[in-house]
Amino acid sequence: MSERVVLCIGTKKGLFVAESGRARGRFNLRGPFGSGVAVYSALIDNRFSPVIYASSCSPFFGMNVLRSTDLGNRFKETRSAPAFPGDDGRVMGNIWSIETGKNKKELWCGVEPASLFHSDDNGNSWELVAGISHHDHARKWQPGNGGLCLHTIVRDGDRMHLGISTGGHYVSEDAGQTFKAANKGVGAGFVPNPYPEFGQCVHKIAMHEKAPGRLYMQNHGGWDDRPGIGVLRSDDHGQNWYSIAAGLPSDFGFPIVVHPDDPDVVYVVPLEGTTRTCPGGKPAVYRSQNGGKSWKKLNKGMPKKDSYFTVLRDAMDIDRMKSPALYFGTTTGQLWIGRDGGEQWDCLFDSLPPINCVKAAVV
Repeated sequence: MSERVVLCIGTKKGLFVAESGRARGRFNLRGPFGSGVAVYSALIDNRFSPVIYASSCSPFFGMNVLRSTDLGNRFKETRSAPAFPGDDGRVMGNIWSIETGKNKKELWCGVEPASLFHSDDNGNSWELVAGISHHDHARKWQPGNGGLCLHTIVRDGDRMHLGISTGGHYVSEDAGQTFKAANKGVGAGFVPNPYPEFGQCVHKIAMHEKAPGRLYMQNHGGWDDRPGIGVLRSDDHGQNWYSIAAGLPSDFGFPIVVHPDDPDVVYVVPLEGTTRTCPGGKPAVYRSQNGGKSWKKLNKGMPKKDSYFTVLRDAMDIDRMKSPALYFGTTTGQLWIGRDGGEQWDCLFDSLPPINCVKAAVV
């Protein structure tokens, strides 16, 4: 069977799956699955036979993890979802991230309030990861505008990088047994100390396996009195960070994505810091082809004015075709495709529910 592109689109009203041939000319949409329940995280694990996972979190009916082994034609709930022990004192609010582990059945899951869970049986049972969930800092973290969430999990061998809002960046070098804050150069605009040990509102972290030690971060920027803290890079596994925001119309934003074949190519979606919408009502993705030294606006095919949408932290992804396409979803329900690495943009779907996350895979 020829290659196909599969998209998982997590929305306020459930999960949608879109599928297309390799030309990506037309996408067929199915869903919603978990109808009526918000989906904030999804995972397409195509290392072996493709498996799709998605969170399904209801404030009334509780937390669930959905699993599909037929490319999203049918979903079943796993036997359990992450849950705090009865004597912990915390109550599960949301599932913000699901990522693969080393082996076929292993999963990691970040939740709200900010904690980490681990499964070694395809999500049928979960164990709280004490190294970060019971960290000395954990009870000192404060909720950001989107809650107190562990939203990013980046694995790099035995290293694991976590993004927490508002907790900052934490790194483990022993496969998740212990964690330490690593925020040197990561600023915060909402506390007196501009560079605290922890407590930053990290929005997203990305890396590329071809550039060991290099990480990109979209932090909470947009502060007139503390410029340049929003888009950052590290070249030493997150021990030190520096700004790569020069040339962007705003250093506030949520997602950050790296090209699948070139670690020097990185994409962001600048937003106005106060409204969280497109600067001047003119949406654009910005691309750097030199690791953040300079940026180019990519907006061909997008609205030229009067467009005030938001792209959330997990709502942009890129496929792994020979000429990759970018995808992003908006809080006003549009799903966009940027062909040729973002050179030409088209709206695939314009009336979905508000979009929380977008994941792309070639199967």
